[in-house]
Amino acid sequence: MEVLSDILRAMRVAGSVYFCERLSAPWSQEFGDPAHASFHLVRKGECFLNSGATEEHLQAGDFIFVEAGRKHTLSDSARDGTRSTPQTILLCGYCSLDAPARHPLLEALRSLTIVRAEELERHAWLKSTLEQLSNEYETATPGSEVVVDRLTEVLLVELIRINFGRSETAGFIRALYDKPIAKTLALMHDKPEENWTLETLASEAAMSRSAYAARFKELVGQTMFEYLTAVRMQRAQGLLRESGLSLPKIAERVGYTSRLAFSKAFKRLTGTTPSRYRRQWRTT
Repeated sequence: MEVLSDILRAMRVAGSVYFCERLSAPWSQEFGDPAHASFHLVRKGECFLNSGATEEHLQAGDFIFVEAGRKHTLSDSARDGTRSTPQTILLCGYCSLDAPARHPLLEALRSLTIVRAEELERHAWLKSTLEQLSNEYETATPGSEVVVDRLTEVLLVELIRINFGRSETAGFIRALYDKPIAKTLALMHDKPEENWTLETLASEAAMSRSAYAARFKELVGQTMFEYLTAVRMQRAQGLLRESGLSLPKIAERVGYTSRLAFSKAFKRLTGTTPSRYRRQWRTT
């Protein structure tokens, strides 16, 4: 199984556009929803981004992604009083990921990611997605709400892929390029129900147990067992949402012979029980 695709499928993306307006100076907008990441596209004009000690001058075509909970302000003026153009058009939206724990891959999405206009030109899919988002939001034709939601999913996947390319030598991305570790990641994603141990995976990687454990932790940022549990819980979430299987059957499908052990692991990573997760999902 191709690991990156499986990870992205398991991370259910939700979000939408909520703001696309022409702003006339003086103006200022504050953001920082604790539950959702924010994204902004400067469609026309320019503005200034302020977040903590960070200040950035943004121009037409620049795209910004800010992680959930990070407070930030977009305005027509810099801290030193410098003013931007009289009018600015912003497209703003939010998104979230339904994942049982922060996946190491998300470290490729920095707390604050800026894709400048010239870089955006090199990523046709992301550029066209943002243009379509703007058009759908502004025209509000029948079905636009569904289209906007789906395009937001594409946007986040494209942003992860851009950062993937930017960060080839860092964190989890190094693990995907490391053949022995990548092989064992694929095995865990392909068959999470298997009774994987350090010994069996080290053997698959043609490494000693200690060398494999150390290398896995160094590259992935988690122990092999921590990562395997996260993969299993992601798979369990999908089964709870999309199947009518009983909890014992789901536990078995993700490698647990005991429903109690499965429920404990699920709650530890998600903060809720499998039964409550299924009920909440069905009522949304």
